[in-house]
Amino acid sequence: MKLLIATDAWHPQVNGVVRSLEQMARAGEAQGVEPIFLTPQDFHSLPLPGYSEIRLSLVTRSGVLQAFDGHAPTHVHIATEGPIGHAARRACLARGRPFTTSYHTRFPEYLAARAPVPQSWSYAWLRRFHGAASGTMVSTPSLERELAGRGFSNLMTWTRGVDTALFRPQASDALAGIPGPIFLFVGRLAVEKNLQAFLGLDLPGTKVVVGDGPDRARLQGLHPEARFLGTRTGEDLAEIYAAADVFVFPSLTDTFGIVLLEALACGLPVAAFPVTGPLDVISGTGAGVIAADLREAALAALAIPRERCRAEALRHTWAESARQFYANIEIAHAVGPMRAAKPAKQAARLVELG
Repeated sequence: MKLLIATDAWHPQVNGVVRSLEQMARAGEAQGVEPIFLTPQDFHSLPLPGYSEIRLSLVTRSGVLQAFDGHAPTHVHIATEGPIGHAARRACLARGRPFTTSYHTRFPEYLAARAPVPQSWSYAWLRRFHGAASGTMVSTPSLERELAGRGFSNLMTWTRGVDTALFRPQASDALAGIPGPIFLFVGRLAVEKNLQAFLGLDLPGTKVVVGDGPDRARLQGLHPEARFLGTRTGEDLAEIYAAADVFVFPSLTDTFGIVLLEALACGLPVAAFPVTGPLDVISGTGAGVIAADLREAALAALAIPRERCRAEALRHTWAESARQFYANIEIAHAVGPMRAAKPAKQAARLVELG
């Protein structure tokens, strides 16, 4: 397989989309797949106003067609709904070739948090975008049910994983000198992450925030008692997870939350709202507390044994995530023009084909 992945999300962004695609590329190479990325680095681009790490590419369908001709991919996956994703979609439709997409971001909710745009309009636009794909990958069963209820079709499950060698329990002094218990958040500091719901809690000890984004200055001004450490990655991040006492995930809009698995892998229990992502990853595992009262959840999570969290994380591997990803691509491309088929019909068609 020679797979072209078109994505508007790429370095220097630090987010779950970029991490997932990087992991798929590594796993693909080990399986004989040749991944080719089409990213903002391949085109002239402009920074998104107020969010400079996100680049808006000045890309055209002809530019994507040139990439198709130059790389001659056998399969195409469109990871995002931005300028590159739209240009790649138009190019695939012009050539009559099948492609898959993935639904990473609750764009309607994110847009509604910033502008008076009805979510129904945004979802109608997204249905049209993904409706042309032979398969649309979603990260959790609850998200699949929700999108199906909104009229999305050809939905396929693609779960996420965690590097349990990097993210692991360890003795760590990364947060030495900070009064405990330490309640930690890791992620992008933007309005859609609902950080105020965490930072406004009346909790003992200290709240620690890792990450950066357009809302950082405002949040730091409102909450000088919290510790803002900026962006951390790799071993530095793993040591912070291992040194904290509870991971608090206040988002109401994430479709998964890879940081949940990173925290668990380091033995860190999770507190979260009962929404998509936490419900799929945490509910029923004993590795966290999910409740409408986030303060109650955070305090209760202090009593969870760290070994239980680690054991749950070991069930989520990038190897299984990659197996699903590439199997979905094979299924969708084999089905080809059956773009309106339901998943069961797609599976039946695959059996016919092979």
